[in-house]
Amino acid sequence: MPRIYLLSPQRYRPEVIAVAFAKASRSPRPLDETAEELSEPESARFHEKWVIGYGHASVAEHAVLHIAVEGVSRLAIEVLESNRLASYTEKSSRYQPFGPDDFVTPAELDARPDLKARYQETIRHLFAAYHRCMATARAEIARRYPRAEGEPEARWDARHRSKYADVCRFLLPAASQATVGMTINARALAHALRKMLSHPLAEVREIGLAIQKVAEAETPTLVRYVAAVEGWQKSAEAMARRAADFRGGGTYTEDWCHLVSWEPKGEVRVLAALLYEQGERPYVDYFNYVRGLSTQERKALAREALAPLGEHDMPPRALEYATYTFDLVMDQGAYYEFKRHRMMTQTPQALTTRLGYAVPRLVAEIGLEADYRTAMDEAAAMYEDLAAWNPAVASYVVPNAFNRRVLAAFNLREAFHFLRLRTAANAHFSIRRVAWRMAEEISAVTPALAAFLNLREGETWQDVEEKYFVQV
Repeated sequence: MPRIYLLSPQRYRPEVIAVAFAKASRSPRPLDETAEELSEPESARFHEKWVIGYGHASVAEHAVLHIAVEGVSRLAIEVLESNRLASYTEKSSRYQPFGPDDFVTPAELDARPDLKARYQETIRHLFAAYHRCMATARAEIARRYPRAEGEPEARWDARHRSKYADVCRFLLPAASQATVGMTINARALAHALRKMLSHPLAEVREIGLAIQKVAEAETPTLVRYVAAVEGWQKSAEAMARRAADFRGGGTYTEDWCHLVSWEPKGEVRVLAALLYEQGERPYVDYFNYVRGLSTQERKALAREALAPLGEHDMPPRALEYATYTFDLVMDQGAYYEFKRHRMMTQTPQALTTRLGYAVPRLVAEIGLEADYRTAMDEAAAMYEDLAAWNPAVASYVVPNAFNRRVLAAFNLREAFHFLRLRTAANAHFSIRRVAWRMAEEISAVTPALAAFLNLREGETWQDVEEKYFVQV
C-alpha cells in the first residue's frame, strides 16, 4: 500500500522540508525520518552548497511562504503580482470602501515639495469625488432596488453593492492603498525579489527589501543573496530610448481589441493532439488526417472530444497547441482583473492618462458626470506635470478610468478559463466588455473548438458598451 502523509509546516521549517524532499532523489529513507534528523544549520549548509553553489534551484520550490503585504499602493501590488508561480488575494474595491487617507505618497516626491503638495491635493480630490459617487450612486441603486420587507440593510447591500461600487471605483487612483496575501515558493520569490529590487519606483524597491527580510526569517539561505539585476535596468533604459526615438506608424485602422496573430492551423493541431494522446501513431499522421477533414467533420471530431465536459471541468491540455496574441486597450480597472490571469504572457505599457478615460453610464444618470470629468481632467493635468519630472512616479495619480495598452499571448486552454470567468454575469462590466470581444475574435479563427466555450447567451461586447458606458 502507498504511504501518503504531510510534512506539516507547523512542525518543520520551510528549508528543512525542502531538504527532506531534495534527498528523495538519492536516499531510500522515508522522508519524515529524514526531516526529523535535519537541523536548521544542516539545511542551511545544504542550500548553500546545492541551491546557491551549484544552482539546483528547483529544490527551493519545496519551501513555501505565506506573506502578508499591507498599506502599499495598487501600483506597487501590480509589480508584486506579476509573478506567474504564486497565489494572491488582495483588497477588493467592490467589497471594501477606501477612506480619504488610504493612499501612498511616493518617497521620490520628498525632493519636490511643490509637486508633492499638488499631488496630495489631486489625490484627495479624487477620493472626495469617489465618496460623493459612492453616496449618490448607492442612494440611486436603493431607489431602483428597494429592500424586501424585513430584509436587513447589510444583506441588501451584499446583494447590490457591486451595482454602485463597481462604478465608483473608476475614480480610485493607482496610489490607493491595498492589502495582499501572497503564497509563493522560495525559488519564485527570489525571482520576484530581483524584479522588485530592480524597479524604478522607490516604493517597490522598499517593499522588496522588506519582503526579503521577512522571508529570511523562515528561509535564511534561499533569498539571502538576492539582489537587483543591473542588466534588466540597462535593458529597460535602452528599449525606452529606442521607443522614444520611434517615429513609425501603421497603415491599419487602430482598434482597441486587435488579434495580432494566431496559429492558422490551431484547430488542426489541437484535434491532432487529442487523437495522438489516445493513439499509437506519430503526430504527423494525425495532423495530416485532421487537415484532410471537411469543416463539418472537424466540428464533429471537436464535439466528440469536448461536448462530454461539464461546465466546471478543466479542458484537456491539448488545447494549449492553439495560441493567440492580442493587442488590447482597456481601462485600468479592467486591467486589474485582467492581470490576475498569470498563465498568459502579458506585456503592459506604462499607466498614463494619454489614451483617454471611460465614463460609466450610471455616473451620468445620477448627475455626477461633470464632477467626474473635472476629477479626470485634474488627474490628467497632474500626471503631465509629474511625467515631465518622473514618468514612473506620475503613474500613481492615474485613476482606474484611464485606458491602458497591454499585449497578451495565451493558448486556447487559458482562453476557456478566462472567457468563462470574465463573461459571467457577476464579472465587472469593464472586463466583461473585453472578454466578450476577445471571445468573438477567437471564435472567428477557431470556430469548431470555440463552439464549446459554453459562454452564457444574451450578451455581447456591444451590449455591455451601450448599457454601462457613456464613453469608453
